[in-house]
Amino acid sequence: MAIADRAGLPVAITIASASPHETQLVDQTLNASFLADNPTRLIGDAAYDSDALDRHLADCGIELIAPHKGNRVNLTQDGRSLRRYRRRWKVERLFAWLQNFRRLVTRYERRAANFAGFLHLACLIILLRAFMR
Repeated sequence: MAIADRAGLPVAITIASASPHETQLVDQTLNASFLADNPTRLIGDAAYDSDALDRHLADCGIELIAPHKGNRVNLTQDGRSLRRYRRRWKVERLFAWLQNFRRLVTRYERRAANFAGFLHLACLIILLRAFMR
């Protein structure tokens, strides 16, 4: 799971097994942030539409922006904050940049710690490329 800034550069990144839902990995990813401060807004897809996650992030001072699921009864988002959701493609661009590293795509490493090290190295290369321009 990854968190990107408004330019699509990595801010936090973690790895986990495929079984836990993304909403359960938000705390772990925020704790693994490269920066000292947490973001003020967190934009996610419809899978993040959860009242419990929204309350938890509000207690941490983070605004959750996620479109509602189709079966949602009580609407909590208005259209103004969902306009920011259109810029979510920048997060997808981060994942596309990570796909350029063959070692991450194929995952040759058997140990999770080695894979996480190469993932952090790839994020470092992405950040260096962005700041060297």
